[in-house]
Amino acid sequence: MTKLVVICGATATGKSGLGLALAMHLETVILSADSRQVYREFNIGTAKPTLAEQKLVPHYLIDICAPTNTMTVADYQEQAQALITSVANSPLLMVGGTGLYIRSIVQGMKIPRVAPQLELRSQLTELGQNQLYAMLQQVDPVAAQKIHPHDPVRTLRALEVYYVTGIPISDLQGENPPNYPILQIGLDCATDALRLRIHQRTEQMIKEGLVAEVDYLCQKYGADLPLLNTLGYQEIKQYLAGEISLEEAQELIVLHTRQFAKRQRTWFRAYPQIEWFDANDADLFAKVLRRVEEFMDK
Repeated sequence: MTKLVVICGATATGKSGLGLALAMHLETVILSADSRQVYREFNIGTAKPTLAEQKLVPHYLIDICAPTNTMTVADYQEQAQALITSVANSPLLMVGGTGLYIRSIVQGMKIPRVAPQLELRSQLTELGQNQLYAMLQQVDPVAAQKIHPHDPVRTLRALEVYYVTGIPISDLQGENPPNYPILQIGLDCATDALRLRIHQRTEQMIKEGLVAEVDYLCQKYGADLPLLNTLGYQEIKQYLAGEISLEEAQELIVLHTRQFAKRQRTWFRAYPQIEWFDANDADLFAKVLRRVEEFMDK
């Protein structure tokens, strides 16, 4: 039976490096769980595995979507589940920091496959959040209890699903956990150590050509491309527009990455199934490998 090992945690904790080393030792493959690495041409700013690394170990679920399209959690789940079923290697390694992607697999989230309805959303948005939430309370009181009255994104999505399917989103959601064994390993370290890691990685991205990558993407797709408003790209875009210096852009990337890492840590800490390891432990690889081998022997 296939067994799945998940390597997760906040950004810059060394997930990719550990995953690559484990995959080479175990002679297996890596399934990426990163919501930006799925997009082609977004490489340096997403810390995507290099071509050399991809030659060492087969990587799946990267470069599978055009930057002008949108990869939903449901799309990711469908492709990841198909790969887990079809790839013979065991254990499979899933490596990344996108919590929803990982949760969609390890908990088998049921995700309503309703594409965004732009015209419907436009009509609903004109009504205002207060009225939309009141409507949601009428058509799906269960969902309304879970959604904050001032959360327009989830309120709109719940109404969208209801008006497209005629079924409350609360009836369509739920979980169907997979029947294969899963080991979840989390990487973390002290806040000061993580801050240093983030600073060093940001410097490295700049050295590797992040500015040129953003400039190329802006020229090819236009500066208003939504992906160019994400972490690392937005700040360099401001630099290219002459709004801030490169040093200020780098400082902002570090700051925003630290804030993002804090949210990731909060997300992953909420799941007791994750077994935590110190990312700065000199014996990290040996300890994780030992735990994986125990998991495989069960």
